[in-house]
Amino acid sequence: MRIELATAPGTPERPNEDWASVALPASGRGGTLVVLDGVTPPQGDDGCVHGVPWFTARLGGALAELSGTRRDLTLTEVLSGAIRRTADTHRDTCDLSHVRTPQATVAMARWGAESEAVEYLVLSDAVLLLESPNGEVRAVVDDRLDRLPREALLTHASADALRNSEGGFFTAAADPETAARAVTGTTPRAEVRAVAALTDGASRWVDMFTEGGWAECLGVLRKEGAQGLIDRVRELEESAAQARTAVIRWKLHDDATAVFVEL
Repeated sequence: MRIELATAPGTPERPNEDWASVALPASGRGGTLVVLDGVTPPQGDDGCVHGVPWFTARLGGALAELSGTRRDLTLTEVLSGAIRRTADTHRDTCDLSHVRTPQATVAMARWGAESEAVEYLVLSDAVLLLESPNGEVRAVVDDRLDRLPREALLTHASADALRNSEGGFFTAAADPETAARAVTGTTPRAEVRAVAALTDGASRWVDMFTEGGWAECLGVLRKEGAQGLIDRVRELEESAAQARTAVIRWKLHDDATAVFVEL
């Protein structure tokens, strides 16, 4: 098994709010992958005394533990339990009802032995890629954000009105029920050769700069590794900024994380 993992902050002045983990059980059967992208609030206004990196570290740790040790739970149940556990750790000190309470996008996968299945879950704009033995690549995405009018997301206030609400989009925050909104599924383990997960800072190579499709993106991960893909994104961002040829969402550089697992 080959595992590639890389992450880079959007700017050195701010902590990286992404979180990633790959866990392999001591039994040698299967494994789990978790990638989170923390949502940056404007000027730290989120009703929480801890901050987004604290939140993603605790939610990610809970997800890694529960997905690895509780195989009797579905990934939806794992996410729900991890959200509840994380909320319990700071509900006495923070305003969890705040619309910008620390939250994150989620991409998860869990696989078993050859005769078992690969389970997957995506919430918000993270991307999970599944490659078949013949090289076909399927992208698992939660496209709620893409279906919203662009003008609805131009300001933080208008985006807040759609956050974790019907007709809008959903993230992992403080409500365990949000887990039921995730895109989930299973596919036979024998039909998956590789799995990759990207935060939107890394998926820009495809969905912002259109340098290639998801199959080509996975090819970059296989050939150049996770850091190679992130380096390519950074070069494209710099070129676009200098030439003013692309519209950069929110900020020039975003936290970027990529994980590639060749089963």
